[in-house]
Amino acid sequence: MMKGKRLKVTGDQMYSLKTVADSSIRGNNTDIGALAAADKKEMTVLLWNYHDDDLHDAGKTVKIRIENLPPTFVKLTQYRIDDEHSNAYEVWKKMGSPQKPTAAQIKELEKAGQLQQFGKQVTLQAKSGLAGATVLLPRQGVALLKLSW
Repeated sequence: MMKGKRLKVTGDQMYSLKTVADSSIRGNNTDIGALAAADKKEMTVLLWNYHDDDLHDAGKTVKIRIENLPPTFVKLTQYRIDDEHSNAYEVWKKMGSPQKPTAAQIKELEKAGQLQQFGKQVTLQAKSGLAGATVLLPRQGVALLKLSW
């Protein structure tokens, strides 16, 4: 779903590639990072909140500043992968981890594994080419933000 040219992303809690390669994500903070891409009518931002310790918490509020948008109204759609969204593994565990799922369970797992929209689409106004959004991203969660105009 990420189309176009890759964009530069900066963040104040994004681990460097060297840190990840040398020591992984084991410090006090989770790695909150992003990738972004844009084409003529759309921009996508892939956010993550990751730590090697598979613990759950309330998540982090991630403030996003998006630059170089056309000065118009922008539709923002969010998709999510976390414990509650787009996660067949969590659904399988809630089923009791069946080794031979029934046909109905397989259908449910296939549906649970599809990328799900999170919340409703919202409209932002890009003023002077800038827009912002705030996302509460759970630990071990991934969000895909799709902005279209």
